[in-house]
Amino acid sequence: MKLSSPFASLLALITIAAASPAPNGRSEGVIRFPLTRKNADVAGHADLNALKTQLTHVSNKYRQTFAAFKANTGYDHPLSGKMMSSISERDDGIVPLTNQGTDLWYGEIEVGTPTQKFNVSIDTGSTDLFLPSVLCGLSCEGHTKYNAAQSSTAKNLGKIAMLTYGEGEVIGQEYSDDVFLGGYEALNKTFLVASQYASDFSVPNFQPDGLAGFAFEQISALGAPSIFATISGSGVLPENVFSVKLSSTSGESELYIGGTNADLYVEETLTYTAVTTQGYWEVDLEAVSRHGSTVASNATSIIDTGTTFIVTDDSAAAAYYEDIPGSSSSTTEGITYYTIPCETIGSYTPTLTFGGRSFSVSEDTFNMGPASDGSSDCVGAIAAMSSVGFWVVGDVFLQNVYAVFDVKNLQVGFAELA
Repeated sequence: MKLSSPFASLLALITIAAASPAPNGRSEGVIRFPLTRKNADVAGHADLNALKTQLTHVSNKYRQTFAAFKANTGYDHPLSGKMMSSISERDDGIVPLTNQGTDLWYGEIEVGTPTQKFNVSIDTGSTDLFLPSVLCGLSCEGHTKYNAAQSSTAKNLGKIAMLTYGEGEVIGQEYSDDVFLGGYEALNKTFLVASQYASDFSVPNFQPDGLAGFAFEQISALGAPSIFATISGSGVLPENVFSVKLSSTSGESELYIGGTNADLYVEETLTYTAVTTQGYWEVDLEAVSRHGSTVASNATSIIDTGTTFIVTDDSAAAAYYEDIPGSSSSTTEGITYYTIPCETIGSYTPTLTFGGRSFSVSEDTFNMGPASDGSSDCVGAIAAMSSVGFWVVGDVFLQNVYAVFDVKNLQVGFAELA
């Protein structure tokens, strides 16, 4: 029986160690980052309160970015209807984001002249960068704080902004400054310098200093391109591509800027699928199957390194778990999780098909652990939310593939791991 870290955080945080040279045979200028996984305390069973909290965070994250898409483009995102229609003035049932008992990955960036170093979460499901300000008080204690007065390249843009994640907000002023990612420079990058953090982002609930999105400008609440888009737009990269391998094994994960690391995947299996609506890394999910049976087809999905689970709507999740012997569900405030007997859960792992090729999810990543201490039922990593009408494909899937995010050609690639 697998005892996994309970409900790894929907903000998958990537620890980027010191940049190292690209492997032999790769293009000059590519930057390879070994990634280290930091494990939080493990209770030995799934934390169902953490599940509710994390899925609430997913809902609020997409509500904010859907609103930003409309503000930036002048029209509604095609996927936004069901979620945006469910917004009330305030949902008092929202639980603050926590990361206790989760797996954490986080990464280092440098900002300003001279540079100041910060750890930030890396999220392909959002676009904006925010950091805490030296003017932020108790809510930012424990974080490294950005001091604009100490940077000769900092510019106050004279705008007050608010970013909403989870239950609370991040409030501050918009600045621009030079941001460095693995030696590459994003000149005059616009970001939010926060004077107030909600509890979601206060220590110990949130260990990194800030958050950096890697999606497209259309969903930026600040109306600004991501760090990666700013770098790629300067023409310095061999390829306008970044790629990711995530692994629970120490030393086997990495973020790769400017190309792909062919040592980590089976090249003939690399399969691309086009981004359908620019904003998110949104692609067609051709099929979801388990135990040899197709349970969903021709669906829309968002590839999101900032989400751990595979999240879908109520009917799609119900179809997935239907007829699995011993399966059961539990619903609270529009969030549904499912359990399968621990001894058989490995027989019902999902396979996802993109671009005509199928990729399987392992039992180790699908089984989130026993539902409670001593339980013989384990929680499956496909969960349902009544407010979504699409699939969010997170790290449960991404740990089983090599993922390539191609900005130039607007496509996402997946390959089997070497």
